[in-house]
Amino acid sequence: MPATDNIHDTIILGSGPAGLTAAIYAARSSCCPLLIAGGQPGGQLTTTTKVDNFPGFAEGVDGPELMQQMEDQARRFGTEFVDGEVTRVELGKAPFKLWLDEKLLQCRTLIIATGASPRMLGLPNEWELYGRGVSVCATCDGFFYRDKHVVVVGGGDTAMEEASFLTRFAAKVTVVHRRDSLRASAALEQRVRENEKIGFRWETQVTAILGDSAKGVHGVRLRHLPSGKEEDLTCDGLFIAIGHTPNTALFKDQLELDKDGYLATRNGTETSIAGVFAAGDVQDPHFRQAITAAGTGCMAALQAERYLESHGD
Repeated sequence: MPATDNIHDTIILGSGPAGLTAAIYAARSSCCPLLIAGGQPGGQLTTTTKVDNFPGFAEGVDGPELMQQMEDQARRFGTEFVDGEVTRVELGKAPFKLWLDEKLLQCRTLIIATGASPRMLGLPNEWELYGRGVSVCATCDGFFYRDKHVVVVGGGDTAMEEASFLTRFAAKVTVVHRRDSLRASAALEQRVRENEKIGFRWETQVTAILGDSAKGVHGVRLRHLPSGKEEDLTCDGLFIAIGHTPNTALFKDQLELDKDGYLATRNGTETSIAGVFAAGDVQDPHFRQAITAAGTGCMAALQAERYLESHGD
């Protein structure tokens, strides 16, 4: 491993746009980064459709292809990749200690780019039916719903992207949203409203998922919020797209978090501990875009490099 006395200059947690951009910059500055891929290598973009708003791709690029190109670029400059997830950290003093299962790793600077995880509805059988009609990834599972009826829950950009992609396969897509208007960007809203396959159930929530683990989902129970009236809607699949929870449980008692559980940063990407930096969705409750994640990944790597230089490393 590219470390002195088994202590790395920089360890990066996460392999989405933030983590990979940090790796590219850190490797180019000879910081010899070690990147730990995490539970979802490539991050959320590996589950998305065509990305049209990432600069440099005039005709757009598929999310998995973009992440593979970023990984290849990071490898070209010398980033070392390790699969797996860190299970414990000690950040009280440098060198920082991390455990990859039972293996101890140490570093002088740490860049946290662990991203965020999709929120679920909190219904009793959603995990029982996960993969049996319940999904959080249209790109992963849309193919299985050819000529079927699916329901998408949510009203933001993620929900509209999911609904739009699903029309490639499904005969009908019903968007269920608690409010009477969407929170999605104007461009996405226009796209879905113009799609004849997509219908809407406004001011409505899913109160139950109908089905069992043997036969899968066959419907959902809907409640119209203003009237309280409930009805069962027949469908073949349920896609949940209601936001994300930052993956910060590992750092809860060691780093400052904001009220929503995101890592608190200041002066760019600095966390509450000197030498520890945060980038991407793990510290961004507002934008959550690939380009903003990549930008903060760049910032974190540059700040880590300057930290090392200021400490004579």
